Amino acid sequence: MAGLASLTKHMGAGVGRISNVILERGVGSWLYSVTGEKYLDMTSGIGVTSTGHCHPKVVAAANDQASKLIHLQVGVGYSTATLELMKTLLPLMPKGLDSFLFLNSGSEAIDNAVKLARHATGKPNVIVFKGGYHGRTLGAMSLTTSKTIYRTRFGPHMPGVFATPFPYCINCPAACATSGSCCNSPLDELKLLLKTQTAPEETCAVLVEPVLGEGGYVPMPPGFMAGLRKICDDNKLLLIADEVQTGFGRTGKMFAVDGHYNTVPDILVIAKGLASGYPIAALASRTDLTATQPPGSMGGTYTANPIACAAATATQHVIQEEGLVENSAKRGAQLKAGLEKLKGKFPIRDVRGLGLMIGVEFNKDLPYGTASSVSKACLEHNMFLLTTSVYETVRFIPSLNVTAEEIDLALDKFEKALTKVFAK
Repeated sequence: MAGLASLTKHMGAGVGRISNVILERGVGSWLYSVTGEKYLDMTSGIGVTSTGHCHPKVVAAANDQASKLIHLQVGVGYSTATLELMKTLLPLMPKGLDSFLFLNSGSEAIDNAVKLARHATGKPNVIVFKGGYHGRTLGAMSLTTSKTIYRTRFGPHMPGVFATPFPYCINCPAACATSGSCCNSPLDELKLLLKTQTAPEETCAVLVEPVLGEGGYVPMPPGFMAGLRKICDDNKLLLIADEVQTGFGRTGKMFAVDGHYNTVPDILVIAKGLASGYPIAALASRTDLTATQPPGSMGGTYTANPIACAAATATQHVIQEEGLVENSAKRGAQLKAGLEKLKGKFPIRDVRGLGLMIGVEFNKDLPYGTASSVSKACLEHNMFLLTTSVYETVRFIPSLNVTAEEIDLALDKFEKALTKVFAK
């Protein structure tokens, strides 16, 4: 295996990672290295392996499809795998979203959501929220404001993008920031933006994550999404919900936008948890919007790959049959309760999240790099844990079929890591 390790120097330097561990297989919530080490995975590929690593039903579906049809360019015809996936997805979608475009990644889906919004409305500009992350392609990167690392020296960026504050209440300068209720100042800021920087008649859409992902795992406060929907309706703007990371049970509901916030977007962007690791994404919208586009205006070489579609169908069946949306809610509550107990022992400022999408933000007076130090200490206890946000924050995002015992083990490893970091 030393020969494999020597090859890592050929990987482009722009890719970041939390370890140099070489991994060869995964099962459920566990990853195994080439040296035989076993790691508890609290990252799930950033919310991708929703059914755990290598779920046997997903593996079987992919293997079966690979023996029938590996690739079919969408301009040639329909694969049975794609049609079966649409049949599976239709009853899961927020009400009225009955038209799909399949892509290869969340970034590509975001780009195409903006293309659809511009084409359907005839208007160019897009409003995003500060702290939002929407991807790494040039278009999606231009819509991203969670960290400058994703944008620096990659300009000029796509024009026509305007950013407005997200309701990150714990870091809000308003006096109510610690009162437990939101002042909804960001809604007022959005209204002001439409009066001062981008007029409704030149704005096609508002793009939002129901829970900030790379921005810190920050859920929207109650009522905010409904207020956002009203502003969009009043100003004839489309509402695009980026559920790349929150979709398919991650938050304890199938989707956060309608499950937690009782709101239906005009365009829903989905990816990560869709297919247990196979590269596929999609946008779902209304037929009256997608029907405005002429054939050939959308598509791609690998769009709706049959193997990825088969894996996605199997993933959704597993989520339903094994009650993984409900498990996400239960295990998320267990995890959150355990983390809350650690607040009194360590400099933890906030524990927040929905379902199995939990962020832990440390005190503001701690030095830069504290969250990374905690992540490294977790690795010493054979647990993978990622950071997030420009604030010192770590995030728990395990597979949806994580067990109660594994959550307890993760909490134990996390406490040991905190003890090491903050004992210094």
